[in-house]
Amino acid sequence: MLSDSDFMPVSLSDRDFFHRHYQNYPQVHSDNTFTNMVCWNDYAHYRYAYVEGCIVLSSTIAGMTRYRPPIGPRNPKLLEEVLRLAIKSEEEHSLVILHPDSKEWIANLFPGLQFHAERRYFEYVYLATDLAELPGKKYLTIRHQLNKFQKTCMPLVEIISESNIREVRDFVDLWCDWKDCDSDPVLASEKDALSFALSHHEELQLSGLAIRAKGKIGAISLFEGLNKDTALVHFEKGLSDCKGIYRAINAETARILARDYIYINRESDMGVEGIREAKMRYRPHHMVEVHLLKRDDLEIGSLKAESRANSTPQSF
Repeated sequence: MLSDSDFMPVSLSDRDFFHRHYQNYPQVHSDNTFTNMVCWNDYAHYRYAYVEGCIVLSSTIAGMTRYRPPIGPRNPKLLEEVLRLAIKSEEEHSLVILHPDSKEWIANLFPGLQFHAERRYFEYVYLATDLAELPGKKYLTIRHQLNKFQKTCMPLVEIISESNIREVRDFVDLWCDWKDCDSDPVLASEKDALSFALSHHEELQLSGLAIRAKGKIGAISLFEGLNKDTALVHFEKGLSDCKGIYRAINAETARILARDYIYINRESDMGVEGIREAKMRYRPHHMVEVHLLKRDDLEIGSLKAESRANSTPQSF
């Protein structure tokens, strides 16, 4: 029987284990990635259990724990055990589903369950060539802003490496001063997550770009492959000194990623209207949806028989 004692904290030493597992069970949402979990661990307290070839994840924010469906061979009995844990949580929406195949599987097993879409966690996925080339009339305004930036700010694009990492750290401090990170717990945690990613970018096998405008680093991005078709941009930050620098770091990152990937996932808007507007302006190809299940809806006893009747071995 799965219990909380079976879970252990996600740590940097687990990177190879998650990498091997995700090669067999590719993910589509950033919040299941090892990089996201280990960088944001001080905020979300990610834990995992490895059971019968499956990874089961949980996260705990402000004392409230959410669980996720098993990642691995489809195992209805193990899913039932995860749902039992979710029922015991004090979190109202105690199961979070980040993969469409997981949602379909659970819906087939338990057709009576009601899924609650959480739009603020939907992730924006774009055609890499669209972000790199900005083709056609739909990107006319963005191209104009980018061209103006190129003319006025004399940008230089650099790979983030040991040669400029100190300047990148100084940039992060300036960005947080501008955003007043200390007054917002989430922004403060984002600074910690970004600082961790920079400190361990080689161990995490992250790639990064910096744009130097008027002699100073004014924007950065950190990214990696998410699955064979999709790259994931974990962090993208810019200062307001040169208008259009966000457009530039987006385009330069996309030009690199378009060489190897069809799509680019640029994560969610967290329900912030200005961020949502900016992300929609780039015309996403599709969204990675997120659904929650309410603790009170998880009536395991009445659904157990149906679950076992649909126990055809599969994987996701």
